[in-house]
Amino acid sequence: MDNDGGIGAEAQAGFANMESGTQEDWAIIADHFSPFASKVADRVLDHLRLLDGDYGGFPIDRLQHSLQTATRAHRDGRDEQYVVMALLHDIGDTLGSYNHPDVAAAILKPFVSEKLHWITEKHGIFQGYYFFHYLGQDRDMREAYRGHEHFEDCAEFCAKYDQAAFDSAYDSAPLEFFEPMVRRVMAKPINSIYNLDK
Repeated sequence: MDNDGGIGAEAQAGFANMESGTQEDWAIIADHFSPFASKVADRVLDHLRLLDGDYGGFPIDRLQHSLQTATRAHRDGRDEQYVVMALLHDIGDTLGSYNHPDVAAAILKPFVSEKLHWITEKHGIFQGYYFFHYLGQDRDMREAYRGHEHFEDCAEFCAKYDQAAFDSAYDSAPLEFFEPMVRRVMAKPINSIYNLDK
C-alpha cells in the first residue's frame, strides 16, 4: 500500500501499532481529523433520518417525535443547545435499544452544557414516570436522583416536551428548520479531549 501521500494515494500513517507511531504519523492523522470531525453534524442528521417511519407502536414515528419535542422546546423560547438536545434526545433508539439515552448523551456531550448532557443521559428514567407502572416497573425510579441539581430540569424536559410530543395533529417544524441549529451547536466542541483547534 502506498502511504507516502503520492498522486492518487491518500497519506496514511505507517505504523502497525500505536506504540511504534512517529511524529510524522500523528501529523498525518491530525491533518485528517479536522475535515472528518467537521462533518459530524452531517452524520448525526443522516442518522436522525433513520428514525423516519419507525413507529415502534407509538402514535407517531420516532423522527416526528424528535421534531415535535424540539419544536415544542423552540416555541417555548429555549436556546439552541437545548433545542438541539431536544431534537437528538432519542437518536440512540436505533443502535441503543436498551440504553438509548446513553447513546444520545455521548453524541451531545462535547457540544452542550453539563446540565443538558445530564438531562439527555437521565431522560429515559425520568420519562418512565409516565409509563413504567404499565410495564410492571417502578415509575418513581427517578426518585433516586431527587436532590440532584438538575433533577427538576430533567423532570421539566420530560413533562413539557418529551412526554407531550406524541400528538399526531401537532404542527412540528421540519428537520430542515433545525439543521442550521445542529450545525452551529456541533461546529466546535466545548468539552472534548480531541479538540485539536485549541
